[in-house]
Amino acid sequence: MKIPAKSKPTLSLQQFILKQEVKNLYRQMFRAIREVPDKSHQRELKDWVRTEFRQNSNNTDETVIKMYIQYGKRCLRQLESSVGLAK
Repeated sequence: MKIPAKSKPTLSLQQFILKQEVKNLYRQMFRAIREVPDKSHQRELKDWVRTEFRQNSNNTDETVIKMYIQYGKRCLRQLESSVGLAK
């Protein structure tokens, strides 16, 4: 007798889109961090991003997720602006 493997819950289209937005934001943050000239600041920023994303990884409320995505985008714009000024 074969025991069925546990499958992940199926995501709705909206949940799937939000998940992709979160992943893209995470990647964009790390790409922007690579442009920071000081290695110790890079490490600090990477730790901060990882911590923020991990702390909020269990949120399932779409409204809360959208709010965090907007917050993340604002942080990304600030980071990109700061890096642009530093060059």
